[in-house]
Amino acid sequence: MSRRLRRTKIVTTLGPATDRDNNLEKVIAAGANVVRMNFSHGSPEDHKMRADKVREIAAKLGRHVAILGDLQGPKIR
Repeated sequence: MSRRLRRTKIVTTLGPATDRDNNLEKVIAAGANVVRMNFSHGSPEDHKMRADKVREIAAKLGRHVAILGDLQGPKIR
């Protein structure tokens, strides 16, 4: 059966909840194409650890998962 390329992407935000109970692997296995990390929260070490985990799980599952770093934009006051 040929696999069609899906045009719509599933983007999920990583955080403390995805660090527990194998949740990140479940999210990727369920079809997430992009994982978003909010750089306004957490430390650089947290973000590095999560990015490494995404790459590890994606390789294990044979999936391509993009990592999106979300930076805070300018504040208009």
